[in-house]
This record gives sequence, structure tokens and C-alpha cells, in this order.
Amino acid sequence: MIGSQSRRQATRTMTTLAQIKKTHVFTTHLPPDPALSRPDSSSAATKLSRTPRMVKGAAFSFVKPVAEAKTEILCWSDACLLDLGLSTASRDDPELVKVVTGQESTIYSEHHPWAQCYGGYQFGQWAGQLGDGRAISLFEAQASGKQRYEWQLKGAGMTPYSRFADGNAVLRSSIREFLVSEHLHALGVPTTRALALVSLPDRSALRERIEPCAMVLRAAQTWLRFGTFDLARRRGDRRLTKALADYSIEHVFGGEHNLIASAQDRHQGNRYLRLYREIVHRTAKLASYMQAFGFMNGVLNTDNTSIFGLSMDYGPFAFMDTFDSSYTPNHDDGNLRYSYKMQPTILWWNCLRLGEALGELMGAADGVDKLFAEEAFLSRQEPPDALDEILTHAEKLIMERAVEFKNTFSAEYKLRMSKKLGMQLDTDADFAVLSDLLDIMELHELDFHIFFRALSDESLDVASLTRKLKPSSDVSEQLRLDLEAWLQRYIAANVRQGLSIDKKRSALLRSHNQSFVLRGWILDDIIRRVEKDKDCNIIPAVLDLACRPFEVEADDVSPDLRRFFMPPPKGSSGLQCSCSS
Repeated sequence: MIGSQSRRQATRTMTTLAQIKKTHVFTTHLPPDPALSRPDSSSAATKLSRTPRMVKGAAFSFVKPVAEAKTEILCWSDACLLDLGLSTASRDDPELVKVVTGQESTIYSEHHPWAQCYGGYQFGQWAGQLGDGRAISLFEAQASGKQRYEWQLKGAGMTPYSRFADGNAVLRSSIREFLVSEHLHALGVPTTRALALVSLPDRSALRERIEPCAMVLRAAQTWLRFGTFDLARRRGDRRLTKALADYSIEHVFGGEHNLIASAQDRHQGNRYLRLYREIVHRTAKLASYMQAFGFMNGVLNTDNTSIFGLSMDYGPFAFMDTFDSSYTPNHDDGNLRYSYKMQPTILWWNCLRLGEALGELMGAADGVDKLFAEEAFLSRQEPPDALDEILTHAEKLIMERAVEFKNTFSAEYKLRMSKKLGMQLDTDADFAVLSDLLDIMELHELDFHIFFRALSDESLDVASLTRKLKPSSDVSEQLRLDLEAWLQRYIAANVRQGLSIDKKRSALLRSHNQSFVLRGWILDDIIRRVEKDKDCNIIPAVLDLACRPFEVEADDVSPDLRRFFMPPPKGSSGLQCSCSS
């Protein structure tokens, strides 16, 4: 957290993009598209870089953003500017503005933009080659004392991976991604970031209807996904699989010494097992955050699952309204695969697919380097039964990680929820206080976020809770009885743990239960006001709330924004949307 004095100084002093170290480690260490093995500005190369096609043996293709004559920056994220090592004054840096709006920049004479090649399992089925069909990575940047981030422009035009699409991102989905990225970060959820939202007034795209287009400048420690490894495995490309794994160890996680280790790992001497364990641990931890904050990605395919444990690629996402464990925000998800209750299971399923991709590297144990140096093996000319022992060992290692995922998720979820409840959840009896509460919330259709925020009140009684949860006419006698019984157990558990229902507890719970939630109906309202009323000022106004979710209160804001702290209007709870963006 930047202190107020440091933040004021960062705001006054402009840090230009030119002052920040930039690299292109990804394109230096991984194999390029063989049809475009080096950057080429010729018209033929430019056409090829924007022609959808199969790309094999490569991690990326060189391609530049399509420059639009007319652009308008609708909103900056000051929090993201500071975290990237810039300052709020940097918004006036001409070079930064060029990069954010997709214009030609002198930076690209040294650091050549690229689109990543990957595949993925979508709704449990192999979907083949996917890739960055409208997102273009520009460079990596690392300010002094900061993490390295890969900057990426989404909605920047066609690439070899656009398939049947047009390379565009519509304004509707761009607003959603921009705001939720920064909201999740403010909540403490590991996520990709959003620096700026840019309107493209002269460009439109056909989705369910003709819609205006936009771009989002995104940043992440890496944009590598499980699907990147999936594609190499499905194609039998052992060279690329190892190259991706080595790159991940050295340049994403900063070296083998930064990976999770155990005595068993060291005995086997296998860095790839440690890489897998690191990713599994991060993914389980992400699952705990999503469940604790009532957030659903809506489309947790392997191409949308980050190896860095980040929430990413925001399509039909949503925060929980009334608690429904079967709720999915994706109206194409008829089987509820990506529903709230299924998210940890599906993220582990994705980890299984990654384990299959890394299986030969892990299963070879300390003989991995020798095995992967053999040309016959790399060209898949080994005898049919040569890998039986390796694959059997790999399967054992993968299934051991199932226990690890479960234990990590359980511990992290209990930690998150104990903070929301303000009490420890170490014993079965204490955890039952939480599980029974969720049952009551689901049975009586109580709002997930409003309940936990109301729990922070100093006057903790049924009357004060129900006033905030439902209109008096909707409060049944059974609800009163269930809440009364639960509150008695909750207070007794607090007393047993030596905790008091007092002002100190109230302040602590407020710091872990947000008052502002970026709900689906709020996003719909913002989009309507921007598209129909041309009221773009609503975006920075809501971004301010989204970046202060715990401390901002309804009484602190204008009447126009105050309603965003209320329960969803009638008919606006549990909204669903499509993957179309």
C-alpha cells in the first residue's frame, strides 16, 4: 500500500514510459510462428499476420495493433498506473497515450508486439487451436522495485488466431473487464490488471446486435495459460512443451528456487514437478478467493486459466446476489459446469489437464534432461512401451497433487471465510457455523454480500439483520427463527474463542466484507448510460467505488451512486450473459 505522502508525490511527478525498463523476454526465449519468424513491416507480412490460420511449432506470432484514426480514452486506473511504476501525471505522457490507444510507437522498433498461440478445453471438450484472436502483447515493462508486467492491448485487431472472429472487443465487454479487473484487485483477489479503457468511435462490430468497439490496455505478470501447454501436448510437440515449461520456471516464477519445494521433490531432482506443484497451489488459492468473495468467472476453460494463479479473461462473470450455490452467470452453461459450487472442482479438472501436458517432464524424474535431449524421443520415434514407466510415475505424481489441491483450497478457504466471519474455523463445530449459515442464506434467498456486511454491525440481532436483508413484508417467521438460532451459535462460538461483539470486531469485519459490490445490474446500468446517454463520467465514478470496496459507504457518495449499495432492483438479481464480447 502506498502511503498518502508517497502517493501525492507519485501523482505530482511524471514518470514517463520511456523511463521504465522494457523487454521482450517472451519472444526472445520461445519459438516464433515459422511463417513470420522475424518482425516484418512489409504489406505481405502484415497481411499474413492478420490472416487466421493454423500455427504449429510456435508460441506466438508477430503482429502489430491496428491503428485507429479516432480514439478516446474513457478512463484510466490510477491504482494500476502506480503499480506499474508510473504516476497519475503519466496520463499526459504522449508515448504512453500512443501505446494505450494502439498507435504506432517508437517502442515497437525494438520491442515487437506479438499474439500468443494456445488451445484449450472449452466446457470439457477439446477446442483445438485458439490463441490471442484480438489481444496483442506489446512488451514487458518493469519499473524499479516493481514486478515485471506484460502489457497487452485487447480489441487491437485481427491476428493469426482470430479464427472466425473480427479481432474487435465491444464497448460493453470492455467496460465490464476494465472495472472488474480493478475491483478484484482492490478486494485482494489475484487478477490481471486494467490500465485504461479506450473507445473507438468509428469502429463497430456485430454480436447479438451491432455494437460500438473499444480496447482495454491490460497487464499481467504473464499471459501464459493452461491452454498454452494443452495445445503443445495435443500436437505431440515435446520441444515446445519443454520450452514453455523452462520459460515458465526461469522467466515467470524467477527460477527454480522460487518454486514450492518438498524433500521428495529435491530427492527426485525434478524441477517440472515443482513447477506443477507451484501452479496447483496458486490455482487452489485462487479458487478460495473466488468462493469467499462470491465471484464466478463464468467460463473457466483451460484457455482462461492462468499458470500464475490469476483470475483472467472476463466474459460472463458475476458476483453473487442472493446466495445460490448452483448459480452460473453464463446463460450458455446449461449443465452448470461453471456454477459457483463447481468452481473448485473445475479448476482442479483444469489442473489435471495441465498435469497431462507436463506428465512426461515430471515422470522422467532426474532423467528428464537426458531423455529430452534424444532426437528419437523428441521426434516421437521411441518404442511403443518405452514410456510406460514414466507415464505410470507421472500419473502417481498428478494424483498426489489432488490431495494437495484439496488441502490448499480447504486451508485457504477457511482462512478467507474466518476473516469474513471474524472467528476461527479450525474445528468441525466452528466450520459448521459457516456451512449452516450458507444453508440458511440459500434456503431463504438472502443476499450474500449484504449479509456479511451486516454481520459487522455492533448491534448484532435478528431485527437489525432482517432490516438490511429483506423488506419487512418478506421476512417470514421461519427466517426469524433460523437467524435467531444461528446468531446464538455464532455469538457462543465467538465467546468460546475469547472474542467480543464490540466496536473492534465491527471494524475488523468491515475490512474483510465489502460494502460496494460490482454487481451485474450495476454494470448493465453503466453500459446503458455510456451507450445510450453518452454519460462516460459514470465509469470513473464507479471505478472509484470499485477501488475502495471496504471503506466507501452509501452515505459517502452522491444520491446517483447511492443506489449501487442497495439490493438489486426487482428482476435484476442473478443476471446471466453470454460469452459474446
